[in-house]
Amino acid sequence: MSEMKVFSIGKIVNREEMVCIELNPKYPDGLKGLTGYSHIQVLWWADGCDNDRDRNSLTEKKPYKNGPEEMGIFAMRSPERINPIAVSNAEIAYIDTAKGIVGLYYIDAFDGTQILDLKPYVPSIDRIENPRTPEWCSHWPKSYEESGDFDWEAEFNF
Repeated sequence: MSEMKVFSIGKIVNREEMVCIELNPKYPDGLKGLTGYSHIQVLWWADGCDNDRDRNSLTEKKPYKNGPEEMGIFAMRSPERINPIAVSNAEIAYIDTAKGIVGLYYIDAFDGTQILDLKPYVPSIDRIENPRTPEWCSHWPKSYEESGDFDWEAEFNF
């Protein structure tokens, strides 16, 4: 097996009016053709979980109030995992290809978070018409748009 290499392509920058992804100077050309998409998938490094404890934790005790008593990391969206890679769908506010900036309305990543990759959200590949979820979370919102008004704090034990 060859050595794996992962490179940051940029970072999250919180500005007063918006959250932005600022690409490293060598990557702005990678934004060509992204205009016209409404959403992107952002893969980012959850550096707050880049430690021995979080990277070696395979289960968590009752992370969700209505969930099972114990869950494995592959059944959760938690950043506490073997490789702290997170993925978020985000709505694009604007794209400045010349400066290598993608403005977002919101993303659940902190200022300075390293970005690993961007992918356009494409419904024919990424949307699942009738996904199944466990009964304990079947009352969760059915879309990204509905999630903003949902009381997520009432769902978690952390």
